[in-house]
Amino acid sequence: MHIATTCVWQEKVAATTAAAMGAGGGAAAGNWRAAVVALLAAAGGALNCVVSFVVFSFLDVLDMVLCVVYKLVDYAVEAEWKACYCSAAARDGAAGGAAIFVPPAAAPGPKVVRLSPSSAKMQLEDVSDTLYVRPSLLSDATKKSGPAAPTLTVSPAIAELIRGKIDRAPRPPRHAPCWSDCDCKVCHSWSAASRSSHLYVHVQAPTTASGAETEDVVFIHGFISSSVFWTETVFPAFSSAARGRYRMFAVDLLGFGRSPKPADSLYTLREHVEMIERSVLQRYRLRKFHVVAHSLGSVLALALAVKYPDAVQSLTLLAPPYFPVPEEEAGAATQYVMRRVAPRRVWPPIAFGASMACWYEHVSRTICLTICRHHRTWDRLFRLFTRNRIRTFLIEAFMCHTHNAAWHTLHNIICGSAGKMDSYLDVVAGQLACEVAVFHGRDDELLPVECTLAVGARVPRARVTVYDDKDHITIIIGQEKLFAAELEAIWRRSSAAAADGE
Repeated sequence: MHIATTCVWQEKVAATTAAAMGAGGGAAAGNWRAAVVALLAAAGGALNCVVSFVVFSFLDVLDMVLCVVYKLVDYAVEAEWKACYCSAAARDGAAGGAAIFVPPAAAPGPKVVRLSPSSAKMQLEDVSDTLYVRPSLLSDATKKSGPAAPTLTVSPAIAELIRGKIDRAPRPPRHAPCWSDCDCKVCHSWSAASRSSHLYVHVQAPTTASGAETEDVVFIHGFISSSVFWTETVFPAFSSAARGRYRMFAVDLLGFGRSPKPADSLYTLREHVEMIERSVLQRYRLRKFHVVAHSLGSVLALALAVKYPDAVQSLTLLAPPYFPVPEEEAGAATQYVMRRVAPRRVWPPIAFGASMACWYEHVSRTICLTICRHHRTWDRLFRLFTRNRIRTFLIEAFMCHTHNAAWHTLHNIICGSAGKMDSYLDVVAGQLACEVAVFHGRDDELLPVECTLAVGARVPRARVTVYDDKDHITIIIGQEKLFAAELEAIWRRSSAAAADGE
């Protein structure tokens, strides 16, 4: 474990300088080795760029082909044409389009869609423009540099699609899964009438009376994950004293795991937070609680903390997706974050996966069709090839969701929160008195460690911890007991501080 006290780029500069200088008579050899390493790195970077351009140019074409294929198959199987975001046009002033007016960064107010000069405005503060503005790699590469355009234009079909989901009258959720989604008991258990209005929540209540007052802890998982990410890792690693004192709630977010997966939801930040409120805070009458969140769940944890500043006793974030937006990119913050999260590079592999999931609506649907719909087959194959020697809870954690849920959650939470994160962190820094702890793996290739260091800079009192040789997943997997002990220490300090303040 390493407590981050210097910036990563400072450490890299120091390491490079030391390697180049060498020791005594070995300075020349050290300089030669450094030059060779720099040359190989440059060659590898250039090769990555060239291969990436070819691969993602092909994916641009493939996604358009798959768009037509899925429209035909959807109509053949479900007897209806399903709208998608491919018909969005990033042209100003296109005839018949719907203009999306983006106010200046300093101006208050949400983004607004106007279908026609006489129509009513449609509030879209929760809908990320990355859903319908995703330029191809070729057009992106040839785009002239300059400030972002103040307006965007999308086709009427996209505007009607979004308006139909926002302005729809309340109705029971559609329980029948899409043909390309899994219909197993785990993925579809929410279809029972009694479960369709609440998230699935795993509750671990104190088993024995410890004599101390019970405290509540809410665990929020990250993207394409579920509550088993917590219940199969840190929950069994807690000490008997912690299990006797803390009531722990691990939720499956809307659209993931065993929770409802409504086909007509936009999976916005508002919807996710309201479902957590309804399923946990209100249902179990939580007045004060600790929050532990991983990756995308950190955005939801911050939104909860801002909404309930007096209720949060401690805030623990793991690998938060915080990318400070440069001033010159303020007009296109969502696009900036999308390019940081999904850089359209084939290497490292996790960046390649994120890029396919974020940039290509129909390619990512194909991935979900191949992996998520058949997760039971993958689970059996994994057990067969490993001879059932390795626990397979991560298959349930990462594969039990729908494409609709993953697609909208990725864009509306990770990208759509780009303009909100600064204000959230400012509220945490200035209005919350609770302890704030942030953890990150130094080898995280999906969300770089600079994300956590930026959170620490924005919230000066935050306790920032960077684990060496750990990535986005192994920050917990493989060191469950260590991390469980860290959480227990945070909760004890928070309780002691609260007691001293009374």
